[in-house]
Parts: sequence; C-alpha cells; structure tokens
Amino acid sequence: MSDRAGPAGGPPGRRFPRSVYGVGNEPDPRFTLANERTFLAWIRTALALTAGGVALEALGLGLHPQLRLAAAVLLVLAGIGTSAQAWVGWTRTERALRLSRPLPAPASALPLAAVLLVVGVCIVLAILLA
Repeated sequence: MSDRAGPAGGPPGRRFPRSVYGVGNEPDPRFTLANERTFLAWIRTALALTAGGVALEALGLGLHPQLRLAAAVLLVLAGIGTSAQAWVGWTRTERALRLSRPLPAPASALPLAAVLLVVGVCIVLAILLA
C-alpha cells in the first residue's frame, strides 16, 4: 500500500482536480492547509462583495440611482470574479507546491483593487449628487 492517499484514504489518482494532484509530490500538509485557508478567505471576500452589491441596491439608501446601480453591479461582478480567482489561485499555488516551484504572484489583486477604487468613487459621487 502506498503512503500517499487520496480523499477518504483512496488512491491519489482519484483526487480532484487531477490537473493538480496528478503532478509532483505531496507537499508538507501545513502548506496545503495554508493554501486551503487562503482559498476560503478569497471565498469569504467574494461573498462579502456580492452581499455588499445586493445590499447597496436593495436598501436604496437615497443615493443617486444610476451611480448606486453602477456600484452595486461592480460589487457583484467583483464577487463573481473573486470566486473564480479563488479557484484559479488555489490550483496554481497547489501545483507550485507539488512541483517545488516558486509560488505564483496574486493575479487578481490589482484588478480587484481597481474595481474597489471605482466603486468607492461611484459611492462618493452618489452621496454628493443625491
């Protein structure tokens, strides 16, 4: 019996996604678990962005309607993009760990910061023009 096991003690070839678990060697579990915690943090961020967008539009708040809608849509789209980035980031990092390569740079940090900057400007303008 192999010392490497898949989920629930199964063979490693059955682990999903195969594009990640089919390459390299099993890394230190601490690093894999840290990568998983980072994935979950991105998922929490995606949920917060989506909830913020929905709340901004649902509550109204007496803001300029077009700017409020633009900010809400941008927040929801940022939430969708952040959840996709969570998966892509997890797979890229896990592959790098398994192949003993340098960790990849965060691909979505700059786009997310830019979207949040635009959302902030929209909300400020919506407050001033209300």
